[in-house]
Amino acid sequence: MEQKNMSTISERGVRYPIESPDNVKKNVLDVIDYQYKGQRDIVIMIQQPEFTSVCPMTGLPDFGCMTIRYTPALKIVELKSLKFYLLQYRNVGIFYENVVNRILNDLVAVLEPKRMEIIGDFSARGGITTKVTAVYEVKNEIS
Repeated sequence: MEQKNMSTISERGVRYPIESPDNVKKNVLDVIDYQYKGQRDIVIMIQQPEFTSVCPMTGLPDFGCMTIRYTPALKIVELKSLKFYLLQYRNVGIFYENVVNRILNDLVAVLEPKRMEIIGDFSARGGITTKVTAVYEVKNEIS
């Protein structure tokens, strides 16, 4: 079976499949109208405590908790579609900093929120933990 955008890394003779970030598609994300738009701001916090991707250098798995916190403007994300979107990263070779920014960019493009913050809190590898935060905010223009 042939897979597109996939490479392998050989470390000590062991091969691990690594998919390209190009395989992740944001069109799997479904949106729902925020029924209280214009009435009040809310903060939605979603956590995916079993997020996985792979190291693009070794192909070894990376694990972490992905937290999505946002203030919707007009739309909210449908959770099942978000789960399927995040599952696409399972075999993708991507650095922590890149995956957090990529998720932020994709969700902002689909939801157009007032504010969004993505936090990737990754498990220890080699005794080092990493937490990456990326933030998007609508800039208020002053006339």
